[in-house]
Amino acid sequence: MASSYSTDLKLELMVTGENAGTWGDKTNSNLNLIQQAIAGYETINVGASDVTLVMSNATLSNARNMILNLSGSLTGNRQVLVPDGIEKFYIVRDQTTRNGHSLTIKTVSGSGFDIETSGALVACYSDGTNVVEISLNTLTGTIATAQIDNLAITSAKLASFAVTSARVDSFAVTANKLATNAVTAVKIAQSTITQAKLASNSVGSDQLISTGVTAGSYTAVSITVDADGRITAASSGSAGAGMAIPTLYAVGPASGTYTATPTAGRLAVYMSAGGGGGAGGQYGSNPQSGGPGGNGGFGFVNKPISQPFSQPYSVGAPGNPGGAPTGAGGAGGNTAFTNVATFNGGSGGNFGGGQAPSGNQPGASFTYPARNFVVGGPGPGYGTLGNGGGPGSSPGQEGANPNPGSPGQAGQAGVLVVFENTGT
Repeated sequence: MASSYSTDLKLELMVTGENAGTWGDKTNSNLNLIQQAIAGYETINVGASDVTLVMSNATLSNARNMILNLSGSLTGNRQVLVPDGIEKFYIVRDQTTRNGHSLTIKTVSGSGFDIETSGALVACYSDGTNVVEISLNTLTGTIATAQIDNLAITSAKLASFAVTSARVDSFAVTANKLATNAVTAVKIAQSTITQAKLASNSVGSDQLISTGVTAGSYTAVSITVDADGRITAASSGSAGAGMAIPTLYAVGPASGTYTATPTAGRLAVYMSAGGGGGAGGQYGSNPQSGGPGGNGGFGFVNKPISQPFSQPYSVGAPGNPGGAPTGAGGAGGNTAFTNVATFNGGSGGNFGGGQAPSGNQPGASFTYPARNFVVGGPGPGYGTLGNGGGPGSSPGQEGANPNPGSPGQAGQAGVLVVFENTGT
């Protein structure tokens, strides 16, 4: 009768009376096959294609090795196929480069498992039909604390909600074990953070919920406050805002450039033009007084401005007096503030006439009688008219020296006074 072969390891099973003189060699061959099954190690490249392991009768074969070292750079999903019908234990080491592909070990006709990650070292066995992985979830028993390395259990190794409150000792979670911003609002019960639990100055501007109020400076402000004491709305007003001290006071003739302070939103401007000079008086056989000069335009301008604001100005000079006899008075100078207003000077007085025409004030918010509004000091009101000269004396005899009339008086100088208001 011829020799047969074992089902799992394909060892030669010799019968009595056969293989005379070769029993020693065949026995040694069988021992080598057993050694390969117990301690054999072989590297198998699976990068380019699937690999079907071979278990040959009485011959060293890659399926018989105890340890399979899988190598290669995978160009696709790969399978390592164990022959059907053999029962054997394997240790598989995965040293492949995956390139995003899977690696499966299974029987030719049955099932198996995927090796999850490159670099893994797994244990498995073939039961003749399927290849079964030996993993922690198939083992029984307990792993004691002493068998776990410090810091070995990381968050990535824990399933979601795996650690419940019952597994956490009271006061075990301390402040130094929490990452910055780890405790979010949804993890805090309402009203659990009381004033006593907050350190002094622990709540800064970054911890306050923003409202709809725009950061800035408000004047004569109108505000809205909610039930928590937060300002939820603010706007500038004008009522009760008041004025600052004057920022410009100029008497004509004068000129320059006015630059408003950056916070100013409105100007209150008092302006007057120069008054006209009075005419000189006549002397001789028909003595008469000269006519008075006209008032310079005078009034108030309320002007909103946009920043930056910088504009030239000029303040009117007084009209020159007329000389005697019968000299006409000079017109008063205009007072002009660019992009605000221009007030016109009074006309010069004429001989023997009434008061010369007054200057006007286009664009004024209010106008006032020139003599009734006095700005600081005991002198006459701004924009007052120049008085005409006095009458001349009666003529004397032929050749006598007649008494001339008096010259007219000069008009009043123009004035510019500016106040700033931070409101609008």
